[in-house]
Amino acid sequence: MPDPVLVPILGDQLSRNLASLRGRTKDDTVILMMEVRDEATYVKHHKQKIVLIFSAMRHFANELRDAGWTVDYVQLDNKDNSGSFTGEVARAIEEHVPRLVSVVEAGEWRVREDIDQWADKFACKVEILRDDRFVCSQSEFDDWAEDRNALRMEFFYREMRRKTGLLMTEDGKPEGGEWNYDSENRKPPKEGLSAPERPKFEPDEITQEVIALVEDRFADHFGALDSFGWPVTRAQAEECADAFFAERIERFGPYQDAMVAGEDDLFHSMLSTSINLGLLDPLELCERAEQAYADGKAPLNSVEGFIRQIIGWREYVRGFYWRQMPHLQKANALNAQRGLPEFYWTGETDMACLADCIRSTRDNAHAHHIQRLMVLGNFCLLAGINPREVQDWYLVVYADAYEWVELPNVSAMILYADGGELASKPYAASGNYINKMSNYCKECTYSPSKKTGEGACPFNPLYWHFMDRHRDRLEMNNRVGRVYQNWDRMGEDRQKEYLDSAEAFLDQLKPAGKAWAR
Repeated sequence: MPDPVLVPILGDQLSRNLASLRGRTKDDTVILMMEVRDEATYVKHHKQKIVLIFSAMRHFANELRDAGWTVDYVQLDNKDNSGSFTGEVARAIEEHVPRLVSVVEAGEWRVREDIDQWADKFACKVEILRDDRFVCSQSEFDDWAEDRNALRMEFFYREMRRKTGLLMTEDGKPEGGEWNYDSENRKPPKEGLSAPERPKFEPDEITQEVIALVEDRFADHFGALDSFGWPVTRAQAEECADAFFAERIERFGPYQDAMVAGEDDLFHSMLSTSINLGLLDPLELCERAEQAYADGKAPLNSVEGFIRQIIGWREYVRGFYWRQMPHLQKANALNAQRGLPEFYWTGETDMACLADCIRSTRDNAHAHHIQRLMVLGNFCLLAGINPREVQDWYLVVYADAYEWVELPNVSAMILYADGGELASKPYAASGNYINKMSNYCKECTYSPSKKTGEGACPFNPLYWHFMDRHRDRLEMNNRVGRVYQNWDRMGEDRQKEYLDSAEAFLDQLKPAGKAWAR
């Protein structure tokens, strides 16, 4: 093949509709796909996450070959693997002598910094195309954000609704008269609440080969592989989407904030891994949700909540990420310095809520968004855990975690480390919230009704300890400030009980050390 176009496809770009493939001819294109050490080890990713990405890549490469494309695929078990994207592209350029390298922009800062150097490193022309799998381009987001005093997702989301036409009436109004039905989506779990099991897939020969590779090369990484069942092809991902729209979307909205011990998925779509890999198109999923509402198969509050998570929150955090990088990586507005507790890796804690969320994370490389925000994240916020260690943990442990989506959620949403650029207030809560929205507290060593002292839920004194030490920053926040009226009414003796209880608990926390993650 003389002077072809070389098309590198990254591990989260597994779409036949990728911008770099559109308009290409199969007899004039070499597709390059690379499993590289750097991507598997820059943090010690969950074993299931590595298996998911590498298996999905290998399946996608086979699909492309079956469709007639020429694919140069580099496996990690090849001893000649250079260990970096740039090294593998350099090798492919030497082998295939392309006239052009055409690549879709990377989703993560460190990878894009690498790709931006290719034009200077390589003799052939390099073009970097916009990732148009996202509804909103970065320039469009920056135009929206310019001159705003605060970047709030709700207003961005409305623009995306108008742009896509999703859940909009012919006269330009939101369906049902409201933009947001979140107030209808906060039901606590009923006794015995359970959901249909999501589809899981027995590892085929390709996936088994990757599992063996990961067990051999990454034995010291976090997580278990016994229960691996993630979709690794578009067909499997579509089966998962079909199951969600047929069996779970109706109750997804009302119970999207609920937590039930041992019910790891509940009514969540469990589609984020497939969306972030490229196996599913996010806009197509939104259109399916809208059609489910039009057909009377799903209520408006569930459908709006699902669509908001995708064209609202997902698009918003991506735009926010690129607008705030690279300084967002080091943001620490609350000066949190405590090390991440060791139990985040071992799961060995008497706090039932944390133990269950960490178990699910270890076994499934997944926990749903309220578990991540209001249990795992809330504890890190209240305890003053160093943002970089928390960021590393979230990036390691979740199969759907890529820095562009993980970092804004953790640094800005969970930890308030950006000082309020993304969130209007810290998402801090005592044990009462967890008790209301879950059944964790029923079997816990600690009591949410006990506020201080032995047997008190640690979230209770930690909440007031957090509020007290950040009073100067938070008291003027109109969404938080009234809390201090309650604090002041307690009197010095009661305040001291809370602070002493919190400090006694914090003093006995054992930090994990960074070796777990890096």
